[in-house]
This record gives sequence, structure tokens and C-alpha cells, in this order.
Amino acid sequence: MKYSRDRIGSPGGRVLYGSTPTIIITLFILMATRLSLSRSAHFCFKHTCPLSRPFTSKNLLQCRICPLWSSSFSLCLHTFRKSTSPNNHPSKSVTVRSFCPSPVSISDSYFKMSIASDDNPLLKDFEFPPFNVIEAKHVRPGIRALLKQAEEDLEVLEKTVEPTWPKLVEPLEKIIDRLTVVWGAVNHLKSVKDNPELRSAIEEVQPEKVAFYLKLGQSKPIYNAFKAIRESPDWDSLSDARKRIVESQIKEAVLSGIALEDDKREQFNKIEQELAKLSQKFEENVLDSTKKFEKLITDKKDIDGLPATALGLAAQTAVSKGHEKATAEDGPWIITLDAPSYMSVMQHAKNRTLREEVYRAYINRASSGDLDNTEIINQILKLRLEKAKLLGYSNYAQVSMAMKMATVEKAEELLEKLRSASWDPAVKDLEDLKDFCKSQGSPEADDLNHWDITFWSERLRESKYELNEEELRPYFSLPRVMNGLFNLVNMLFGINVEPADGLAPVWNNDVRFYRVNDSSGSPIAYFYFDPYSRPSEKRGGAWMDEVVSRSRVLSRDGANARLPVAHMVCNQMPPVGDKPSLMTFREVETVFHEFGHALQHMLTKQDEGLVAGIRGVEWDAVELPSQFMENWCYHRDTLMGIAKHYETGETLPEDIYQKLLAAKTFRAGTLSLRQLRFATVDLELHAKYVPGGSESIYCVDRRVSKRTQVLPPLPDDKFLASFSHIFAGGYAAGYYSYKWAEVLSADAFSAFEDVGLENEKAVKETGQRFRETVLALGGGKAPLEVSLFSCSLEAGNLLLNHCLGIMAYCQLPPLHEIITETSAIVVPHFKGH
Repeated sequence: MKYSRDRIGSPGGRVLYGSTPTIIITLFILMATRLSLSRSAHFCFKHTCPLSRPFTSKNLLQCRICPLWSSSFSLCLHTFRKSTSPNNHPSKSVTVRSFCPSPVSISDSYFKMSIASDDNPLLKDFEFPPFNVIEAKHVRPGIRALLKQAEEDLEVLEKTVEPTWPKLVEPLEKIIDRLTVVWGAVNHLKSVKDNPELRSAIEEVQPEKVAFYLKLGQSKPIYNAFKAIRESPDWDSLSDARKRIVESQIKEAVLSGIALEDDKREQFNKIEQELAKLSQKFEENVLDSTKKFEKLITDKKDIDGLPATALGLAAQTAVSKGHEKATAEDGPWIITLDAPSYMSVMQHAKNRTLREEVYRAYINRASSGDLDNTEIINQILKLRLEKAKLLGYSNYAQVSMAMKMATVEKAEELLEKLRSASWDPAVKDLEDLKDFCKSQGSPEADDLNHWDITFWSERLRESKYELNEEELRPYFSLPRVMNGLFNLVNMLFGINVEPADGLAPVWNNDVRFYRVNDSSGSPIAYFYFDPYSRPSEKRGGAWMDEVVSRSRVLSRDGANARLPVAHMVCNQMPPVGDKPSLMTFREVETVFHEFGHALQHMLTKQDEGLVAGIRGVEWDAVELPSQFMENWCYHRDTLMGIAKHYETGETLPEDIYQKLLAAKTFRAGTLSLRQLRFATVDLELHAKYVPGGSESIYCVDRRVSKRTQVLPPLPDDKFLASFSHIFAGGYAAGYYSYKWAEVLSADAFSAFEDVGLENEKAVKETGQRFRETVLALGGGKAPLEVSLFSCSLEAGNLLLNHCLGIMAYCQLPPLHEIITETSAIVVPHFKGH
């Protein structure tokens, strides 16, 4: 499951897409973070991260996913030559291996699908998904062929199933895996290389895929077999991981409508089909409305204040739109709603009219005309409520919480504790901003509006801390940031990350491919990294997703588990001219965040595929590794290893590092309230809102905002129309998870602080503990049982200092009271007490 610190738009990051039915197979969870999770910097473009829901095409943890085979598999290999010459990489000829795996008991034809179509890459056996050759024309025949085979194999399993691992769980995982991998690859391309033909193909076959997953989730022979395992005398002898799988599959079956009969089941299935369609349309409308806005500027006075990087990007965009002679110096320039462009305007444009126009366009995306998501939201909420009542729940929030650690009441309690703690600091934030504006002689000082806040906040930060975010960019070039990140995880977890470009096909020349090796040099995982914004074809935000999971059952040689593969996607500023991608500090945090999700997926040692890595991890806890990794951005040795001027190699001056630390909680009360607004309106809509009643969705948001926003939103603010996390991702009645997991991640990082961050030996030892527990055990244990760290006062201090900035405004005693109260809400409940 960023960036937004709000984690919204992808809001996080990490995000699972879609509302394809819950299925018995937790395998289908693809994180978020998507743990789209998309991330936004103070706005809603975030991440998205997958989690404990069944794996479905939509469950892309963005915090999402698709599989692959380990290079250690000893099978008959066919090789062919392929030339690739990605940008910034030397052209080279690489060998791509195609496996002819050995027979599997459930169905030989499962692995011989390539016979069906020699020219359809979706039906060939592959080591890594052939992203470079998959086209829309392959989707319909490919998915239908896979569905047909899966249907046949499911029918065989239902006739032969027995309540044993070899006769139930193992064949079930094999049946679903190929479809999971291929559907994941296709949906991933839709997120990063969208086009009308691909959309149409997916839209046409999605109902058939949903129907199959419904049939699987409602299979009584499989459900009864899982119940028989739980009730058998051998239950106590099962491993914790296997017990978790059985319990999870039984719960998922209930949530998939296993107990419904006749008309109610038919109604339930229709709802699931419609929800899948609506969620897909919602996300498409957000993308299209974001792409639709373009502001052509020809007079440089209109964009006074924009830094050179932003001008270069705006000119580069203009060139791509047909203005061939556009330059950063002379224009013309095109402003878009894509994160790098939008944020540059909001932070730096002196033209208040331009800021207002761009801000209004952003908060009203997908809220009018053919791209209006308002009625789609109404239908989604109506159908979710109907679904909840069919399942015997009072509201959809209860359905969502059924697979989480929290309850609706506990989540609301936590949010209110944090809201009350954040309110006074946020009020002071606004007062300080107004005072600063007056001191600068600003004509809008007495009438600050939303399009002024970010601009003047940046000026205040520059004045207070002598920090200019744009002037820091040259110290954060993408290559150095990635090298620093890899050095950090080598020190913490004993792994080595090395480039492996050319080993796997990619969907864009800017995509990098990496291999993760253990201390002996043996590969243990792989991942793709797609860093740059491409507004014409790529979804906004940032996310991590699964390409393939670790699995013993899907071993190709019968001895070594299949290795996990992930992809990380961001939307940062691309290279401009001959300069590398120069990052803001927020973008650095975003990369660390998403890599935290990827680490939990890649460093798992869990061989039970249905709970390996991020699979089976309760949604409330899935953000733990990602938020944990963000803390290292402020670690001196880590930051100094990253922050070197891209031209001179000069290290970031010590005084600037100290200013970064001092500015860490700048306006934290305001930023915390923003995220609390998102979490609270999410719960309101899914726990209390009555679709079709006297109150509209936008009225609900305005009501919530009275308690969560010091500066009320505009009357025409319709940000809900682009709130993909809860309407096209996996965060419905779950956005609170970002705050819930912050308590846990703060606790984990405090363990490193306790041993001394400068004590490398102790830090390494603690890092190994973290790897062997949080990262290695995946969903095979309950989250708190996985962690060696128990929530403490220090953890609470870190949480509130990091997220709320309370220490800047409050006396210590009230802070301790807040810490005690929030920890008391999260941790005991987390333990299942």
C-alpha cells in the first residue's frame, strides 16, 4: 500500500483495485499501498497498498500483484534472443527463458496452455510476464482460455476434494495461480499503459472473470472441506500458517455469500458484478479527467515563481502536445493536474488566479459531464449496503472490518483521539500562516483560501527553517537515492540489490528491473521499478504490487520455492534535458515507503503461498513496513549517503540536514487533520450514510470537515469524486488503517532507537530480528504475534511527534495522556483481547 502523506489518490500507495468478489483464496490479495495506494504530497494523489482480501484483479495492492518462476528452477528451457535498449541502459541482447514445467496433478493442460494459441503471449509459459508484447487483442481470447481451463480444473477438484492439504489447498492454489498472474499483468498494463482498446477488452471479459471467482468463493465442497479440516482431530498439529489459511478461507467464503441460497445468492452475484464494473469506471473517469485538463501559458509573467525544474517539465509537456519549439526559458508551457505539475503550481506560482484555477480543477476531477463519478459513488454505496444486509450485517463498514483487526467503534475512537489532539495545533498553523502573510504585505492575508495555503506554507517554511525544497532537488537525484536505499537494506537486512535490466521484459523503456540476493549471492526475489510520471497513459499516485508470490506448491523443481516478484510504481518528475530525475524530499519518502511494502513481499520466508509476504496480512497492519521505512529518511547516515549533489558530488551540508530534522513536524497538525478527514468521511459513508436519503455524499463530507478542517472546504469541493482509495481500491471503510498502522510502525522503529541508531552492530542485529519476524512471516501469524516489538511510551512519542507535531504546541503531560490513550485503543485490540 504514497505520496501523499494523506495517501489518497493512491493515498496511499499501496491499493487493491476493484470490488471483484471476495474469494476463499487470500492468495488474491495483492496489496499499498493499490496500497494505491497512490501517494500525494499534501494532496490526494497517493498510494495504494493489497492485503487480507482475496486476490482479485482489483485487489491490486497498490499497496497490488502477478507471479513468476525462480531462476533456480531446473526445467527444460527454451531460449530466444531479444534485443532491448532501455533509456539510460546500454543496448544488449538478452536471453529470455520459457519454461516447460513438469506435470502437475490437478491438470496437465494447465501448464500446456500455449498449445491453444502459439501467438498469444498470455497463453505461453513464461518466466516473467511478457509485458512488452501483451496487447489488447490478446486479452479476450487469452483470459477466456484460462477461465475455461480453470473452470474445468475446479470441477475436477470439487469432485475429488478431501479435507487434507494435498487434496484441497495445494490443488486450489494451482488452479488459481495462472489466472491470477495473467489477469494481474493485464490490469497492471491498464494502470501504467492505458489505452481505449485495452480498457474495452478488460471490460468485456471482466464479468466472466468475476463469475468464476464467485463460483469459486461459493463452492460448498471446498468450503465444507475447509470446515472439516478445522474440526478434525489433527487441527492442533497444524502450523500457525496453515491454521491462518483455514480460518481465513472460511471467513472469506462467508463474505463471498456461501450461505446464501437461490434468489439471495443471485442478487449477491449481480451486486458483485455491478460493483466490479462501477469501480473500474470510477478509476477510468479519474484518469481521464486528470488528463483532460491542460493549461497553455504563453506569457512567462503568468508562471512567475515556478522553479526551473517545473518550467522544464511544463515545456517538455508542451513539446509532447505539438509545440515543438517550446523551451523552459521562453515557453510555451503546459500545466496539467499530474502530481509534479500540480504541486509545482500550488507551491511556487505567484499568480494567485492560476493557483485558484488549477486547485479548483483538481478538487473537482471526475465530478461533471460524461466523466462525473457522483452517481457512480451513489450506486457503489447503495450496492455495498445491500451486500452487507444480504450477508447479515447492518452496514458495509462491518463487512470490511470482518477481516481486519479493528472494529468500527475502535477505529472511530482512535480517529477521534487523534482529531482532538490535532485540532489546536492545526488552528495555530493557520494563525501562524496568516501572521506570516501579513508580515510579507500579502494582499490575501485576511482572506486566505485553499489555493493560498500551500504557496504560503512553503514561503513560511523557507523563512522559518531556511529550507527551499526546490534548492534541495539537486541533492536527491534518483540514482543516488536508489543506491542509498539499497545500501540501507543491505545494512539492516543483509540483502544485496543489483540491476538486472534485460532479464525481464518491461512495459516502458524507463522501467528498471532488479534482482535481490541474499548474503551468499543467491537470488531471493526480483522487482520492477517504474518511477516517472506519464500522464497520458499512467494512473496517478504510487503503489507496490505483486507480480508473483513465493510458493512451495508452485515450485518448478520440487525442491525450491518459487521466488517472489514485485513492482513499484511512482509518479515523480522525469529527467528534464540532460539532468537526471531530481527529487523532492517527499518523493524520496515515497520511494522508501513503497519499498517497505515490496520488502515484506520479497523477503518473506513463508512457503505457504496463500499467506506468503503481504498475503493474509490484516489491512490495518499492512502499512507497518512501509511507514517504518520512511523513518530512515531522517537517519543521518542514510540521508547523507543519499544526499549528494548530482553535478559536484558535494554532500548535503550539515546545517541543512539539521533544518530538515527541525522541519519534520512543520504544520503536522494540519496534515494530520487532512488525513483524518479522509478516514472519517470513509467510515461515515460506509457505516452511517443512507444512500438516496436527504443528505448527499458531498453534504456528508462538509459535515465531517467541520470537525476535521480548520479552513472549511469550498462549497463546490467534490474531492470524493476522485477518492480512488475507497471507491476503486481496497480501502473502503479501511482508510483509518494508515493511522492504525502508524502506532505499530512507530513502535517498530523505536526498537532501533532504543539500541542506538549510531550503534551499527546493534542496529544490524535489530534489523535481522525485524527481517525474521515482520518481513519473513507474512500472513502466517497474527500481526502482533509476528512483531518482537510491543507498543511502548517511546512508540507513542514517535507516532505523535511524527504525525501530529503535538510536541511543538503542547506540554509533555497532555502528550503522555494522548500516547497512553491511543496505544490503549490499538494494541490491546490488536492482540485480540
